[in-house]
Order: sequence, then structure tokens, then C-alpha cells
Amino acid sequence: MNVLVIGNGGREHALVWKIARSPKVDKVYCAPGNAGIAEVAECVDLPPSDLEGLVRFAYRKKIDLTVVGPEAPLVAGIVDAFEAQGLAIFGPSRKAAEIEGSKAFAKHLMQRYKIPTARYAVFTDPGEASEYVKREPVPIVVKADGLAAGKGSIVCRTHEEALQAIQQIMVERIFGRAGERVVIEEFMVGEEASILAITDGERMVVMPPSQDHKPIYDGDQGPNTGGMGAYCPAPVVDAEMLERVRREILEPAIRGMALEGRSYRGCLYAGLMITEVGPKVVEFNCRFGDPETQAVLPTIDEDLVPLLEGAAAGKLPQEGILESRRWAVCVVMASGGYPGPYEKGKVIQGLDRPFPEDVIIFHAGTSREKGQLVTSGGRVLGVTGLGATISEAIERAYWAVGKIVFDGAYYRKDIGQKALRRLRVMAGAGRA
Repeated sequence: MNVLVIGNGGREHALVWKIARSPKVDKVYCAPGNAGIAEVAECVDLPPSDLEGLVRFAYRKKIDLTVVGPEAPLVAGIVDAFEAQGLAIFGPSRKAAEIEGSKAFAKHLMQRYKIPTARYAVFTDPGEASEYVKREPVPIVVKADGLAAGKGSIVCRTHEEALQAIQQIMVERIFGRAGERVVIEEFMVGEEASILAITDGERMVVMPPSQDHKPIYDGDQGPNTGGMGAYCPAPVVDAEMLERVRREILEPAIRGMALEGRSYRGCLYAGLMITEVGPKVVEFNCRFGDPETQAVLPTIDEDLVPLLEGAAAGKLPQEGILESRRWAVCVVMASGGYPGPYEKGKVIQGLDRPFPEDVIIFHAGTSREKGQLVTSGGRVLGVTGLGATISEAIERAYWAVGKIVFDGAYYRKDIGQKALRRLRVMAGAGRA
């Protein structure tokens, strides 16, 4: 098979890495890719927004399967464009991708099909939104309705912060057109988890649970980012809880989308809050998570390609829950200043050394200039450590991080600590 992966981040590097290991695959292309992806795939100078150019490339190169990484081309209808030309592509249609493209649509869907989530209200008028939050208890969450690169959700501890968030999103338009509507939600108490499921519109394969770390600083402090690290599996989601997620959230969502005339094929990402009363949905995404993919894929031994190919064709070859065979911890190394303004072009040192097999370096924002590897994004690298225990995986990830240097490099020091704490509690309760 010839496979094309679309995107240029750490998630796409992880997908290319996993796909290239399949005995079914002869050649992997990536558009546009990055410096790390170029070591395992042929990079193509086409942006994910160039739908027509990507269709022409796939047709010309006889691509057997295209796998879409980021959400923007999915929401723009890349799957519809490919399928109109008879090209196989993994991902939801434009109508189905609205589950991420509009938070208001996703909340209405959950309400209609009784999928547990936070109480909410939707507003197009900033004045009405402001009056609403004044009457609601805090903390409260204000979200831009549209795509905002994972940064459109603001947790507000006071009414003043909530009013400021409405002003920034709806009036100042810090997220552009994504802020034409806002969703305002009650604040949920619990521990977050991410579940990725591959589906053909009816059957599904559920990946091992993971946990992302959105805020920039240790202890989940500071503004949200696209994700500063992840680990897999997440002990907050045990086998019983994962079965509840499948039964109460994933299956009703896929069934509901079909009933709405938006049959969902691709990866459905459920961002969850595990509360005292069970799992509740924070958000749905229409693609693999980033950086969750960099932690999830290394934990499974299964060949990913038959699953992607089957889902795209509407004939998933199996269903069930995949088991993690090892622990994985991914630490994101970011540019200084991220998620605010940051500089590019910083030389990255330390990656010319051979790393052990239990360390995988996924490139996110990297490029080559004049023969040197340099930074080209906010999130630069995802350093994944593997181990037989979570402690081993943490140790290996941070050992590798310590070997990599670039000016202004920043990373969280506490990725995986929540898992350690939970495992200690479970051991004390006799459940480990």
C-alpha cells in the first residue's frame, strides 16, 4: 500500500511511525510533514488546507489510503472531496466533523441522546452571555464554539474572569470567527481522561485510555495549550469505567450521529471528566488527540493500518477494546513563551545521538534550515518514554528530555504524577 498522512505535528509523526511499521505498507507520504517525519516518510510540500492539491496528489501517486491528522481539513470537508474522486480516506465527513467544529452542535447532540455532560447554555450575544454568567456559580467554563487549536476553553474562577473571557472571545475575537458563539458550562469536578475510538459508523475499536495535560504549568496551572504531555494507560479509567464509557458515551454518540444523517467514520475522541457519579463528556474531537496519540500508539502491538482501512471502507475488521502492552509517557518540549508569542529558528541539539528503543522522539514543530535542525512551532518535540511500569516510563522520558537542548526550551516536570498518585491510592485500597 501507498499511504498519505496529512499534517505536520507530533500526532502525525506518531501516525507515520506506526503506519510505517505495518507489513501492508510499502511507502508513506506526509503533507507537509516536518524534519522528524522526513526520516521515515517522503514529505510533500502541500498544506492541509489545499484540499484540491491533496486530491490531485493522491490521485497521481495512486495513494491507497489517506489518513487525516488535524481537525481543520476535516471540518472543511477533505473527506468529501477525496471520496468524490473515489479515493479512500480515514476521517469523518464535513457534516460528521461538526461534532468538533461546533461545540454547540456537540452539546445539543449529547442532550438529545442522553450522553452525560455538563449543564450548558449557548449564546451569540455577549450581553446576554454576560448576564447569564452573573447568575451562575463559579468556577464556570467559557468556550469558543468553533475551532481554536485546543485553546478555546477558559476556566473562570470568578465572575470577573468569566466576563473578561466573554469580552475576549466574543468582542475582541481572540479566536477569530470561532468566537461568534460561546458555550458556557458548569465546572465539572473530577479527573480528566481521553478515549480514542476507531469506528466505521457502527462497530468500533476502543484504544487504551490516556490523560492529557492542557495547562502550561506544573500542577495544571496557567492558560490552556494544545497539550503539554500525556501518559497511557490512565489508571483513572479502569476496565469497568472504560466499559461504561463505551456503553454510555461512545455508542450513543455514534448511533446519534447516524440518526442525525451524519454517519461517523474515523477516529472519535472523547475528552472526559471522571466524576463521582461516572464519566461525563468535556468535548468530542473528530480526530486523534495530540499529544495523546504519541502516548497511546506505542502501547499497542496491533497493526493500525487494517483498522484505518476498514473504518474508511465502512467495514471495520474487528471490534472491542485494545489492551496496552506497556506504559508510555510523552513529555512535550515547547518554545519559550508558548502558548503566547514565541520565537522560531532556535537550533536543536542532542538529537544526533542514538536513543534506546524505549525512547521515541516525535517531532512537532521542527524544520531544517541550512542543514541544521531548528524549532518552527510552539510545541517542538514530544519525547515518549516506555516502560513496564509508569515509573520506568516517566524516568526514561525525562532522561531523554535532559539530553535535548534548544534556547528557551520549556516543559512540564510533572507528567505522569497523577497516575502515580492514583496507583498509590489504589494499592492502599487493595485494588492494585
